[in-house]
Parts: sequence; structure tokens; C-alpha cells
Amino acid sequence: MLTHRNILNNGFFVGEAMQLTDQDRLCIPVPLYHCFGMVLGNLACLTHGATIVYPNDAFDALLVLEAVQNERCTALHGVPTMFIAELDHPRFGEFDLSSLRTGIMAGSPCPIEVMKRVVRDMHMNEVTIAYGMTETSPVSCQSHTTTTLEKRVSTVGRVQPHLEVKLVDPETGQIVGRGSVGELCTRGYSVMHGYWNDEEKTREAIDEENWMHTGDLATMDEQGYVNIVGRIKDMVIRGGENVYPREIEEFLYRHPAVQDVQVIGVPDQKYGEELCALIILRTGFSLDKTAVHEFCKGQIAHYKIPRYVRFVSEFPVTVTGKVQKYKMRDMMKELLDLDDIETA
Repeated sequence: MLTHRNILNNGFFVGEAMQLTDQDRLCIPVPLYHCFGMVLGNLACLTHGATIVYPNDAFDALLVLEAVQNERCTALHGVPTMFIAELDHPRFGEFDLSSLRTGIMAGSPCPIEVMKRVVRDMHMNEVTIAYGMTETSPVSCQSHTTTTLEKRVSTVGRVQPHLEVKLVDPETGQIVGRGSVGELCTRGYSVMHGYWNDEEKTREAIDEENWMHTGDLATMDEQGYVNIVGRIKDMVIRGGENVYPREIEEFLYRHPAVQDVQVIGVPDQKYGEELCALIILRTGFSLDKTAVHEFCKGQIAHYKIPRYVRFVSEFPVTVTGKVQKYKMRDMMKELLDLDDIETA
């Protein structure tokens, strides 16, 4: 349950981070029934007098590129899979995107290499990363147009004005030190009033001190920049070692043949869990499991090298473009015949 106070204020501060004015024209290809389109898009524009551009009633990479060029958009929103589809569209080079300067990449973890391409090839030198969840209106952390490029491509920025965040040990609830991994909790005007007609779930998510527990694992540096390392439920425990899939994904994105990649944990009799990488290749490129292992060898710890590698044409995603890792796990367990393996 979100109030006008929740979402209107959040939309305003999101627009402030992008430095929106009445001279800006924001292209919004993300759904309007979702916080991304409604708050980060519509309300950010409405609170700053910016022009709203809707390229279509559903996402189409080509129509987004056409809209940006034809409407001389200065800002563009999207989840990582949308930006990847635009960058890798066969006609991408035909469009003049030089009017762009800012926008938001959010919705799921934003690959560093994709961010670099957005800055370089789409002229979005002031693109920002926003992090949050629907239950927090949604943005808790965001980078700013003035944030250094290094911090913008590698973190989700700092806590938004008038909000608090803390990182706690999921087991003990104690605040962890700078640079240590903990569950991100947020508190302030943006936190929902609760889940509709579900007091039990509300109490599970929001504690007695009004902290919203996100279920996301993160670190915070000395300057207050937050880096999301993964979901608690996505963390892989291989032979007693905690492995964060996002770290491996970021490394594999550096391979020139990799367009998109997702790393998941699958059951293993010996180690409890093993790593599996699902890779979408760039058009015209080829790659095999051996080449992936050679690329990793000596560059990342041996226990972080995926045992299983599969090449796919697409990932299962929600209607808002979020990748569904649980569906990948189910698919790979069946494909690898791992359903009967019992793990602790």
C-alpha cells in the first residue's frame, strides 16, 4: 500500500538526481503500471515540468530508438535487458542519439560493461542507476548526474534525501562494517504502509523500528556508495564458500562474445551447490564451455568458475523485464537431471 506522499516525493527526488528541467524530454518505454514507469518516469517529469515521450504501448527496441531520434529525447529509462536490446539492434548505428544525456537504468542489477556502452554509444554521459523496490516507492539509493563515472557504473549511488539505509548481518541483525556484506534495510517516508490485507507478511518485511528488510545483499564504502552484490536467496554456497552470482556475471560480461549472462546455483552431491552460467551470445559470435573456462582460469577464484555452461537464446523474464532466476534453476535442474540430489 503506497500513498501519494510515498510516491510523489520519491518521483521528485528521482528527478532531482537526474537534474530534470522543463527543457528535458524523457522517453519512457517501461510499463506505467510499474513503479519504474509511473514514479521514476511520469512523476519525475510531472514534478519538474519535463516532457513525457511514450514510444509504444509495449517495449520495442526499434521504436525506442526511433522515438529518441524523432523527439530529440534528452533522457531514457530502461531495465538492463532493454538497453542491451537497443545497443545490439541491427539498425542501432542508423540513429542519431546525440540529444541524450541522462536517464535511469534500474529494475535489476545493472552490468558494468552495459553501463559503459550506454555512456559511450548512446551519449548518456549523465545516466544514473537507481535501486529500490516497489515496497519503498521504489527508490532508496541513486547515483547523481555529477557522480564520477567510476562510481556510476559500479554502484547504485548513495541513499536518497530524507531516507536512511543500514546494512545488517541477516543472522544477527547487527550492523556490519564498511565494505562488509549485509542485508540492506531502508527507513523513511518511502516505506509502504504494508501489504494489502496481509498483516503477517507486513510484519515479516517491516520490523518494529520501521526498517524495511529488502532481502538484498550489499556493501557500502567509506563515501556511502552502495553496491548490490545479490539477493539473499540467490547467494550460492559451494562447499562452504559464499559465492555471489553477480560478481561472476560482471566478469563474464567482459568477454566480447557475451551479450547477456545469468549465473545460478544448482544442487550438487559433493559441494551442496555448483555454479551454472547461462549465456546469450552476440550475433555473429561463437563460444563453447571450454573457452569460457579458459577465460575464467587465473582471473577469478577456481571455486567461482561455473561448472556448467549453457548457451540460450533468451532468459525467462517478468512482464517488467526482470530475469526470473528461480525458473532458470528449475529448468537447469531438470536438464542436468539434478532433481533427485538432496542438499542440506
